[in-house]
Amino acid sequence: MTGPRLEIEGGQALRGSVRVSGSKNAALPEMAAALLSEEPLLLSNVPAIEDVDTMVGILESLGLAVDRRPGQLEASPARAPGSELDPELASRMRASLLLLGALLGSRGEAVLPRPGGDDIGARRIEQHLSGLRAMGAEISEDGPWLRARAGRLHGAHLLLDMPTVTGTENLMLAAVRAEGITVISNAAREPHVADLALCLNSMGARISGAGGDRIVIEGVDRLHRAHHRVRPDYIEAGTFAIAAAATGGEVLVEEVVCDDLTQLFHKLRAAGCTVEEGGSWAKVSRSGPLSAVDMTTWPHPGFATDLQSQYVALMTQAQGVATVWESLYENRFRPVEQLRLLGARIDVEGRIAVVHGGHPLVGAELSISDIRSGAALVIAGLCAEGVTTCRELRHLDRGYQELEAKLAALGARLRRAEG
Repeated sequence: MTGPRLEIEGGQALRGSVRVSGSKNAALPEMAAALLSEEPLLLSNVPAIEDVDTMVGILESLGLAVDRRPGQLEASPARAPGSELDPELASRMRASLLLLGALLGSRGEAVLPRPGGDDIGARRIEQHLSGLRAMGAEISEDGPWLRARAGRLHGAHLLLDMPTVTGTENLMLAAVRAEGITVISNAAREPHVADLALCLNSMGARISGAGGDRIVIEGVDRLHRAHHRVRPDYIEAGTFAIAAAATGGEVLVEEVVCDDLTQLFHKLRAAGCTVEEGGSWAKVSRSGPLSAVDMTTWPHPGFATDLQSQYVALMTQAQGVATVWESLYENRFRPVEQLRLLGARIDVEGRIAVVHGGHPLVGAELSISDIRSGAALVIAGLCAEGVTTCRELRHLDRGYQELEAKLAALGARLRRAEG
């Protein structure tokens, strides 16, 4: 294979402090929210990652002017608005689906391809479509295209059959300027859902209950100029916490909301790590052996599926056998095959992985299949003897800001090379 590669020399415990970037999963829907206002939206603490670059391109193609400065982004109307997404840009990430609700809420029509992004299994969009139809939208599925049209949307009571994050966010975006009151029951409770509500409320929306399983949105006629700071990325914070535990180091993770990581910290303590929590920081350390601990992913406030791959990598370093259940996505165990190339002993049957820990890992050449798999393989490479080479780095670049530089500052020996 050709293209950039990341070479990791394992065996070095991570030590020091690392500052977490803004949340990718919060920034993207908040960028989509800029379509709902005729006045500028300024976002700060925006991560410098490829998915943000892609969303900027989409917004600009839809008629917004986007002014970027380090850590900041301001979006405002610039020309005649469009309603059809560029298929090449939209295919790069699943978050493009968020433009469906935002465009219907602001412009009354939307044309977009079915969303792209990581191949981690079936992620149904029926709840998005049925919710928007209940609010008055007409949506047709024309091969790979979704075509939607509506006058002004109206409020409705939307009961989700499962708490989908993107579905909850899409319906929130659509409901903000709908006529009347919309209630979303069995809503997703992830931190970035609550952060989107804070952003929209700063723009003049009337949303209550976000962060719980029942969200109420009272529609308004217009939104106004606003400034919102993007919430810290708890998945990035969790990734560094797991890396500290896996390598037997000590890392102070700064700019983190500890309540977002309650389940992970519980598992790390059970596995033999020390976790200290402060107002906006957490310190994770390990000096003794790591014990195997079972884990099941679950919608928030359960264990985040976006940390499952990293947790599997962690359990390869533990003494004993750990069983990991993936309740949300059937393809989340894709990095297991790559971990086996390092010498990991992992059995997979359906949505269950059994990790036989304590077997030494040895460097190998690996291929990254999605954002979180990439983080898992990097963690495993940090623990392996010799040099591990990771390819398909675009996945890491989509979701993590300056990952190599941050790891290097913690003492990791790694470098990016071409070819």
